[in-house]
Amino acid sequence: MKYRPFGKKLSWQASALGFGAMRLPQTSPDPADIDEAEAIRMIHYAIDSGVNYIDTAYPYHAGQSEVVVGKALQDGYRQKVKLATKMPSWAIRSAADFDRYFDEQLKRLQTDTIDFYLLHGLNKDYWPNLCNLKVFQWAEKAMAGGRIGRLGFSFHDESELFKKIVDGYDNWTFCQIQYNYMDTEFQAGEKGLKYASGKGLAVVVMEPLRGGGLAKQPPSSIAKIWEGAKHQRQPAEWALLWVWKHPEVSLALSGMSSMEQVKENLATAGLSGPSSLTQDEMALVERVKTAFQGLSPIPCTGCGYCLPCSSGVDIPRVFQFYNNGIMYDDLRAARFYYNSPISMKPDQRADRCIECGECEEVCPQKIPITEWLKKVHAELGPKQ
Repeated sequence: MKYRPFGKKLSWQASALGFGAMRLPQTSPDPADIDEAEAIRMIHYAIDSGVNYIDTAYPYHAGQSEVVVGKALQDGYRQKVKLATKMPSWAIRSAADFDRYFDEQLKRLQTDTIDFYLLHGLNKDYWPNLCNLKVFQWAEKAMAGGRIGRLGFSFHDESELFKKIVDGYDNWTFCQIQYNYMDTEFQAGEKGLKYASGKGLAVVVMEPLRGGGLAKQPPSSIAKIWEGAKHQRQPAEWALLWVWKHPEVSLALSGMSSMEQVKENLATAGLSGPSSLTQDEMALVERVKTAFQGLSPIPCTGCGYCLPCSSGVDIPRVFQFYNNGIMYDDLRAARFYYNSPISMKPDQRADRCIECGECEEVCPQKIPITEWLKKVHAELGPKQ
């Protein structure tokens, strides 16, 4: 296992690969039905192989991820890792909720201390609410009492808000952002990565494989590009090494669902580092990115001319979820993000469209937006 500095505010080396407990193996389609024995076996194998960062959150696997992680960290394993979990920011209605949820998480995880506690999925709605409820006053007290080691946040919004949040609290130790070779300008993106790192924060990368989309056998047009590489690799290996090429990245989380994935990612982590890919290989990855983008069915560039929608629909984001589902042949993941309150509020979805046509009048790409919104919601919206 390779290790990397965890920012500049903590003299601790993090394993290049972190174990994300959002996609544990299941015994049924119900996310709460975790294959507990196999999940624990995978977590133990990863820790025994050098992984020292385990990440979970209050809502993962319908609340059961924290429970299983807590069981996995018994028998001495808790002392071998830094444990990260997250406050359910969207559920906080009063200051009393801070302790209520945190105490529940400690019980689930069978621990007295959370090493790295994150404010989960901060956006333009959750951030001001938590500030108004004095979340930092609560967190400082929890850190002083030893219940929390270090405070950080995960992020799902635009880059300008990301910078505001980084600058909004002096004692952040780390942040967690989505970053991969397809998402260099998505949400915090590369600008956020460099900004947070420049402020001394450790940067934990989530979705380095885009929910597995970059690990699948790619379409033939993209497979041909990969075949042109001098050194042949699996798609997941390309994606992970691309992330680890960036020195600002402290660690990459992978939500692994099988022992095979654990072993493959551990092997790739052993190759990680700033010299993991050559300049020619980085250029090859860029060609793959362009080819993937060419598979998008809706020619939306995310310019934002259609906003604000008078009905509140977040048109570019709706189209982005659908395009991603088609590009990576994973409509299931697109449905998850489309219906998740973390990534999209119900009143921003496509079914709020009243077909006024104002957006189509200003769209530079001349997209038949109202027709696409109907199609997207039919595909991704809640099923009756």
